[in-house]
Amino acid sequence: MSADLDELRRLRRARDRMDREYAQPLDVPALARTALMSPAHFSRRFREAYSETPYSYLMTRRIERAKALLRRGDLSVTDVCFAVGCTSLGSFSARFTELVGETPSTYRARNHDEVRGMSGCQAMLTTRPRRGAPKGAVSEKRSAAAPA
Repeated sequence: MSADLDELRRLRRARDRMDREYAQPLDVPALARTALMSPAHFSRRFREAYSETPYSYLMTRRIERAKALLRRGDLSVTDVCFAVGCTSLGSFSARFTELVGETPSTYRARNHDEVRGMSGCQAMLTTRPRRGAPKGAVSEKRSAAAPA
């Protein structure tokens, strides 16, 4: 096996660990040990391979799970925050709002009938948090080009 393929396999092992253990306190040194790399090398190579930092990937995974728990409606935002491995409600809410485009409370309160009949895989793909402009936002370029 070539060195590049071996390295990708080890990076995937760390990413799979984040997918499995997202609710556990994971940090870059622990993930780097999983990939048998130094923390700095692991962070660099992870970003090159997956186009985001290990922390960003882990937080996106946590927000995905938080969205599923909030759609159920039986847990408070604070309970969801801790259930997905976040230790700060403020940081969780800020990251959730950044990725989803609305606060966790607003997301929890709105109707989620559009995903009720979907399989788990379909719901995950449909509701996956994506970076970018919040829902309903218009880019400055587009609004500047619109006639006044």
